[in-house]
Amino acid sequence: MVGAAVMGGSEVRERLSARTVRRSLAFLLLAGLFAGALAIASGARIEEADFTFSNGTEVSTLDPATVTGVPEGRVIRAIFEGLVVKHPQTLAPLPGMAESWEISPDGLTYTFHIRKNAVWTNGDPCTAHDFDYSFRRMLDPETGAEYSYQLDYLRGAKAYRTDIDPETRRPRRSWDTVGVRVADDHTLLLALEEPTHYFMALAGFYPLFPVNRRNIEEAKRDFPDTWQLEWLRPENIVTNGPYRVAARRVNDRIRLVKNPDYWDAENVAFDTIDVLAIENWSTQLNVYLTGGCHWIDQVPPLQVPNLLPREDFNPEPYFGSYFYRINVTRPPLDDVRVRKALALSIDRRAICEKVTKAGERPSYSLVPPGLPSYRNAEMEKEDLARARQLLADAGYGPGGAEFPSIEIHYNTSEKHRDVAEVIQNGWKRDLGIDVKLLNQEWKVYLDSQTNLQYDVSRSAWIGDYDDPNTFLDLFLTGGGNNKTGWGNPRYDRLIAEARKLFDPAERMKVLHDAERILMDELPIIPIYSYVTSDVVAPRLGGFHWNILDEHFPKFFYWMDDEELAAVRARQPADWVRVPFDAGPPEGQYAPARLRERRP
Repeated sequence: MVGAAVMGGSEVRERLSARTVRRSLAFLLLAGLFAGALAIASGARIEEADFTFSNGTEVSTLDPATVTGVPEGRVIRAIFEGLVVKHPQTLAPLPGMAESWEISPDGLTYTFHIRKNAVWTNGDPCTAHDFDYSFRRMLDPETGAEYSYQLDYLRGAKAYRTDIDPETRRPRRSWDTVGVRVADDHTLLLALEEPTHYFMALAGFYPLFPVNRRNIEEAKRDFPDTWQLEWLRPENIVTNGPYRVAARRVNDRIRLVKNPDYWDAENVAFDTIDVLAIENWSTQLNVYLTGGCHWIDQVPPLQVPNLLPREDFNPEPYFGSYFYRINVTRPPLDDVRVRKALALSIDRRAICEKVTKAGERPSYSLVPPGLPSYRNAEMEKEDLARARQLLADAGYGPGGAEFPSIEIHYNTSEKHRDVAEVIQNGWKRDLGIDVKLLNQEWKVYLDSQTNLQYDVSRSAWIGDYDDPNTFLDLFLTGGGNNKTGWGNPRYDRLIAEARKLFDPAERMKVLHDAERILMDELPIIPIYSYVTSDVVAPRLGGFHWNILDEHFPKFFYWMDDEELAAVRARQPADWVRVPFDAGPPEGQYAPARLRERRP
């Protein structure tokens, strides 16, 4: 775990005086009152949802196969379900569409038993055939799934997705060559290339969630030119999770309603959930403070010290890295000396102490520090003299050519802007480089990264599972999530070798050697490792910290006064109670839980 490597909320809290606490709380109350007019219910009024959270941005799509972003993942986990779901605290696999499974002694064959009461919202049964169809669709180049490589653990999957006919753009190989077999409607067999100890975590990862074949085929029939959009509209989309999409207002909200046909509906508490699209962190904090939502995952950096004493804000270590991608196809960024000069001249401590302020630590590796069995390979620490010499060696600076202007590209966010400004000023002051800033909204930003339409681009990665591979396999040559133009054959071989190793220590050494290459060639510049920034209504139950900061609405409920008082009795004495209580005092429990609580 990463607790030893990242300063958490409790450690930061000790630095705050009682006077600061009182002043902070007064400020937040004033901010909340001032922001009442910012309530996000724009346009026609709709009935208030049982639970509301801010997702930080408008989602780019709700197609599980084609998304990579955290905002999309939150919604997809609510409306779709994979073979397994994750325990909200430990992230261990729990039964999902599969009610049980067996793993062969050699770790190469997984047999999943699909539950007989699993159904889609259109009434179709959810069967092993749906997973067969969805995995095949994910590996089809026509789908454009950036996470398609996550199925490469299946026997023959990589060859199937990469051996493409240049004229037809279709796979040359038969689907029968891929390790996916449907024994019957309720039995799915997956054959792996090598034992993969985190494969069950991947089985609960949203890109591997199934989609309804009839849903897509009917959209293709009825909307031949626009089916990619039409099948995802609220009135058309078919899902199999605890919630379904009832309505969507772009740049406002997605309304989710409980799926009464979900196999575990008796253990789902909320009937309605609103997912708000609020990009401005100050706005979403004010919406939270005025009761307009009950969970936000980002706060304005300037307000972190004000929030730290409160019971609803508890930064914790988070398996995520904040870094800059470099487009190595563009001169002069194709020169490793230039990339190293840029990396060596970033003041990471100033960014962590003056911009982010929540306990983040400067980072010099891609993989976040703190995994007990892994030794990070780090780049060199900051060194301005060496940075200037590297630029001179590359032919720039006094006596050399003028360094061309470059652009830092980032998605809409106060924090990303502030970080970019610190780096912009440093590169100008210390290296004499003219740097411009380019801000784009989320979907355009993603497209620009994918198409290498940038010089230097703000990036981050949150681990999909607690293993170095979830970061390192991003930068395989030609990988869908590489987005730098960089590749290294030895790096590729090491990542492939690590997949085949049985010995954990040997495997971690090989992954370290791969990261060493990445940190020597620097197609990415690490900046800091994350802590969580969730602000959560104290009455919300079923919301737990975990290393991936993943949260699952099917487990959420409102605690009643008695349960809330018991939770607060276990909290540190110096935590400041919030001056409002979201949620009903009598609580809101799942039907099964409510029956258990009745005398």
